[in-house]
Amino acid sequence: MLPQPALARDFYIDPVAGSPSGDGSRAAPWRTLQEVVDSGLIETRHWSSLPYADGATLAPVNPGAPVQPGDTLWLLSGFHGALDLTGAYNAAPITVAAAPGATPKLSHVFLRAASGWVLRGLSVSPSYAPSDERRTAVEFDAHGFQGPTSDILIEDCQIFSVDDSSGWSASDWVALAVDGIVSDGDDITAQRNTLTNVRFGISMSGERARVLHNSIRNFSGDGMRGLGDDGLFEGNYVANCYDVDDNHDDGFQSWSVGPDGVGSGEVRRMTLRGNMIVNREDPTQPLAGPLQGIGCFDGYFTDWVVENNVILVDHWHGITLLGARGSRIVNNTVMDINGDRPGPPWIKIAPHKDGTEGRGNLVRNNLATAIANEGRGVLEDHNLIIDDPSAFFVGPSAPWDLHLRRGAAPVDSGSADMAPATDRDGVPRPFGAAVDIGAYEWIDAPPPLDAGVVDAGAADAGASGDAGPSGEDGSVDAGGEGGGDMGCGCTTPGRPVGAGAWPLLVLAAWRARRRRRPADRR
Repeated sequence: MLPQPALARDFYIDPVAGSPSGDGSRAAPWRTLQEVVDSGLIETRHWSSLPYADGATLAPVNPGAPVQPGDTLWLLSGFHGALDLTGAYNAAPITVAAAPGATPKLSHVFLRAASGWVLRGLSVSPSYAPSDERRTAVEFDAHGFQGPTSDILIEDCQIFSVDDSSGWSASDWVALAVDGIVSDGDDITAQRNTLTNVRFGISMSGERARVLHNSIRNFSGDGMRGLGDDGLFEGNYVANCYDVDDNHDDGFQSWSVGPDGVGSGEVRRMTLRGNMIVNREDPTQPLAGPLQGIGCFDGYFTDWVVENNVILVDHWHGITLLGARGSRIVNNTVMDINGDRPGPPWIKIAPHKDGTEGRGNLVRNNLATAIANEGRGVLEDHNLIIDDPSAFFVGPSAPWDLHLRRGAAPVDSGSADMAPATDRDGVPRPFGAAVDIGAYEWIDAPPPLDAGVVDAGAADAGASGDAGPSGEDGSVDAGGEGGGDMGCGCTTPGRPVGAGAWPLLVLAAWRARRRRRPADRR
């Protein structure tokens, strides 16, 4: 994302008090975002000729329009229609954001052949449309004719098919659920968004996707998909799969596409870190079915890192990579949500579907109900099988808290070699005599319910802060932090702890623990 220019301006859009004849000021806001777009009030760029080809040049669209690259459109509460743009490459990011305390509503967001957009604090649902439209809520589309899409940030947004799906039947889920965020652009960041009642949650097929600290609850397909190289899926919370059709549902799924079709290519350098995947939070959930945790069956998967994830599913596939090369699965916790079949979930690296053996893979420091590696090319050590969850975890049943109990077998039993530098909560490893096995280090004091969170990667994403619009007197209105407490147990699921009072508790526990002999901890 390009730096924001020093003379960036603020514009205001108010569906209640605004007017198409306004000037976008605080005193005379425009009426809806869709009217602003349709009226050509935003200067951007598109390709000077089509179809797009390498070496093409950009030409201005709406030159001299009021809204310039680097500006911010502040949306007040009400229905703004849709943000629907094709050919919109900004020289500096244009931000479309909720004004402080406001809830702007859009029926969908569709950006094709676009770059340099920041979307923040929006509520997006096809149910807001005058006639409910069944289409993807948010889509960033790279198009062969119109051109590529890249460098878009979406954060702190609420995205859903309908507000309440509790009365849906299986056929309702099939007919009414829409996909949440779908992107095949490069360098797309989705962070701190809340997605509910969707078909597929977040699907990224472009390169260098960053999917950070999102909550995806109530879905009927896959929670997350990552198909591009150099992707990062970190700190996400995925829960409540509804089994309504023949799709084999995954918390996270990937596959490769090569010249000979699915499974003949590679997905390279993917990182899955600190995610929590829960088959269902409510044991009595209707339409509940088996959910595969991390299911990657059509490799090759090259140089992957899968660490600090917590997987709670009712299936054999807890974490499965078929056709892995140079990949490591380290310090994860994988547990069955019940004693029924299918399951128990395993951690498995196995040959490609065509029988080709993997090479250079590592499975270490994992706490799981089964380890089922197959074939050569897998180094397996310092893993523990969960035979009695009550002996391992603080909360071994719903609502699960899979932090380690004092004196549990995984404590101080792992290897520091290739272990993540911190655990899922951000606690440094080792936090005692040796690294603990699983996603969490045992500590003296549990993290508080309202612990602060680490916004991993926000600086890299090109996001500006949470400040509100500048006042006419040069003051700044404070904007609200997005997100919120999205989970159960003693941490915020999907979010590594690391701000507020929690680091002080960690430091105090660390000092106390260092003063003890390792034997005293048991």
